[in-house]
Amino acid sequence: MKKLLTAGLVLMAFAGSAQTLFRYGNDSVQVKEFLTAYSKNNTGSRTEKSLREYLQLYIASRLKIKEARARGYDTLPQLLDDIDNLRRQILPSYLNDKEGVDKLVEEAFLRAQKEIHLAHIFIAADPVDSARSAAKEKKAAEAYAKLSAGSIFAETARLYSEDPSAGANGGDLNWITVFSLPYELENLAYNTLVGKISPVYRSKAGFHIFKNLEERKSRGRMKAGQILLAFPPGADEAAKAGIKKLADSIYNRLQQGDDFGKLAAAFSNDVISAAANGQIPDFGTGQYDPVFENAVFSLKADGAISKPFLTAHGYHIVKRLALTPAVSSRSDTKGMEALRQKVELSDRIATTTAALKRRILANRDVYKPFGFSSTELFLYTDSAIAPKPIGRRLSLHGGSPLFAMGSSTKTVADWVSFAQTFRFKSDGSGVKPYPQIWEEFTEAVAISYYQDHLEQYSEAFRQQLNEFKEGNLFFEIMQREVWGPAQTDTVALVKYFEANRSRYAWKKSADAVIFYANDGETVRTFADQLKKAPASWSRLVMSFSERISADSARFEWDQLPNPGRERLRPGLITGTVTNKSDNTLSFAYIIRVYNEPAPRSFAEARGLLINDYQAELERRWLSDLEKKYPVTVDEAVFKKIK
Repeated sequence: MKKLLTAGLVLMAFAGSAQTLFRYGNDSVQVKEFLTAYSKNNTGSRTEKSLREYLQLYIASRLKIKEARARGYDTLPQLLDDIDNLRRQILPSYLNDKEGVDKLVEEAFLRAQKEIHLAHIFIAADPVDSARSAAKEKKAAEAYAKLSAGSIFAETARLYSEDPSAGANGGDLNWITVFSLPYELENLAYNTLVGKISPVYRSKAGFHIFKNLEERKSRGRMKAGQILLAFPPGADEAAKAGIKKLADSIYNRLQQGDDFGKLAAAFSNDVISAAANGQIPDFGTGQYDPVFENAVFSLKADGAISKPFLTAHGYHIVKRLALTPAVSSRSDTKGMEALRQKVELSDRIATTTAALKRRILANRDVYKPFGFSSTELFLYTDSAIAPKPIGRRLSLHGGSPLFAMGSSTKTVADWVSFAQTFRFKSDGSGVKPYPQIWEEFTEAVAISYYQDHLEQYSEAFRQQLNEFKEGNLFFEIMQREVWGPAQTDTVALVKYFEANRSRYAWKKSADAVIFYANDGETVRTFADQLKKAPASWSRLVMSFSERISADSARFEWDQLPNPGRERLRPGLITGTVTNKSDNTLSFAYIIRVYNEPAPRSFAEARGLLINDYQAELERRWLSDLEKKYPVTVDEAVFKKIK
């Protein structure tokens, strides 16, 4: 019974979120829209009082924005320019399909849990000679056949692999983890089971075969410092022995308490880390020489220092600074956000663009291909770009349509222009084949369409733009109806002052200077000097540059910092108060005291007048708007959301 009741409440809540909460004029607001706005602007618990108060504010904002649209403010050139500028600024952060990025982050999270000991056979492709490339593919197939028949991987790698290091290491790449390899090869590695070999994989560089030798739990990322004593070019054994002796000497000094950073700065041949007291960027498995990585990760505690050890670069002494374990829980917000940032900066993010393109091209309401012959199109392109003689009559011409993308039609001329611009490979190795350029052409058109119609694809983007538009409309109409008139209509302000003069009287007050500082030491030093020459307070403030700021005016007593409740008198320097809003410190210097209430002049009351008159103008205007756009709140729905 309890489960059924709970399910019923969930369904009721779901149904309520689609209900209309209030209507204004011919428009309405749904519960979900109101609660979204409420949640953004209220951090406390949801109460009937806070909901009711926010509802009144929200209704007022909807009325003002509706009136701004009715007046055509949404077509003002400046507001349109503001929207266009914002669109350009935030567009890049929305160009990756969110669902696709989320999947990549989840995949990276799962892969980050383990590391793979990997072996590799690589056979280079020939990007120019197709016959040689076919021979290389055959070579890769032979290697795979031998491995499938039980040949030892290291021996096969020495025989077939074109990786220069394979002869010595038998193709052993040591350990890798997520982000260690290009994404396409990482996929190959993580899709190969322990003890198994991968199928032959063709990349742009050539053919790959992996073997998953073993797996282990991720070691995380290490922050460390190093002192590198590098071997100079052509160093003989005597020179290397001398460097070893120096390394031992430095290690002994470290053991006796010498400062690691100072010794790194003085002796390390790694000039970049030496300038940072030996600190190197944090790293994980697969980034450095395995000997180096193993030495650092074997250190058991932060602050531990290794004995000198040898790599191909020379002798290293390393100090463990901090170990960050691999993110192991999806509830680790900081770790997951760091993982997301790495995903968005890695080569794998390109897969979301490809997925986005496929999604757009699959929508026949958006993408409509026309019938044409690819052979004819590529012949025509040769004649236009090379130029080459065609040798036969073609049915295509520059204006022939190829496909429609939304309301735009792409023609042969559009394709030829793109092909001419992007036909060369980025590595300078020659011309791309036309099918590849065609893929790039359709992708560029699809992504351009996506950018121009992003509101239809991303609700978050649409909401962000809409909030900015409505914010601008709200500001514009408030400036014209309330803020501007309250500040500039002096005649109306004087009239309002005369009608409400009794509200604008000084309580007990004082002419004073309130000083503000960020730290107690500055306050003490300034106050000591102020006591010696209080009349020169303004010159003294200038001598303290930006460490002290001051506000000189007439203040009511309860506006002055006076923690000791001292009797105010001319020349008094009050005690110091810590301001809760920003943790600044403040104290006052009293110049003159007014012990009795007194009327304010118009000039003295102007700031208060403007605030009050703004409120009065807004109250009158809202009353008019409610008559123009009658508001009806569904109280039954409101009671449900309480």
